[in-house]
Amino acid sequence: MSAGYNFGFLDEHAKKEVRRAILKAISIPGYQVPYSSREMPMGRGFGTGGLQITLSLIGANDTLKVIDQGSDDSVNAVNLRQFIEMTCPGIDTTTRLSEATLIQSRHRIPETALKPEQVLVLQVPYPDPLVVVEPSEDKRKIMHGEADYARLLVKLYEDIVKFDEITISHRYPTRINDHYVIDPSPIPRWDVPKLDNSPALILFGAGREKKIYAVPPHTKGEPLAFEDVPFRVEDFRDAQGKRRACARCGATDTFLDEFMNEDGSKRYQCSDSDYCDETLEADMMTEATTHA
Repeated sequence: MSAGYNFGFLDEHAKKEVRRAILKAISIPGYQVPYSSREMPMGRGFGTGGLQITLSLIGANDTLKVIDQGSDDSVNAVNLRQFIEMTCPGIDTTTRLSEATLIQSRHRIPETALKPEQVLVLQVPYPDPLVVVEPSEDKRKIMHGEADYARLLVKLYEDIVKFDEITISHRYPTRINDHYVIDPSPIPRWDVPKLDNSPALILFGAGREKKIYAVPPHTKGEPLAFEDVPFRVEDFRDAQGKRRACARCGATDTFLDEFMNEDGSKRYQCSDSDYCDETLEADMMTEATTHA
């Protein structure tokens, strides 16, 4: 396959257009920059937007990490990683966040804090949070330009009236740099605070919707909320009020996935497989040192 394709699969003109869109997105934090999304050898909705950003930025000296729902071994992550390895000869791939210069992710921001030299690329199915209150894209553009999010706030208020709280579990609308409100990809609410003052560049790619937007380093990111109903993340406490721990590494400060055991009981485990592995290794080393 490498004999008939350009490095990174995309032609150089396509990569230049994506990079120009990225520069504009960085210059105007949160603004959705349109671009000519190319056809990829996979269905739209399977990460083509994030993949095009990654293929346009990656170089021979980069180390890539690909995760899906926090896992390095899911079908989506494995397929994307193999495709990038096949079309970008010479690059290195890793499952360790600390080794990666470029991270492509679906639905999660890693638990470990990102570093300034890293770039996080998030796959996005629907980039515009206003789509739930306004079907017309032309009208949505005007609303974004005027920072008019009153109807979105009314939607959140109706949620409170009906359920006594804002029930959005993912894709929580977040205001960037005190102006544009973005859809932060289907990340859980647990990850939304990581957008605020991130030391790393965070890029969002929506291939089907043909949009790219960004949260530059050290930029304000604030979830929409009300003074009397503040934003909150997922609650992992049990019925007794005790914080649940990861069944594998014992961590009590991470986003947990819920699993069912064969006997019908529930088990909780870190969503971020790399963080879980590192915590487990650190505990094993500490135990070995103690017994030495």
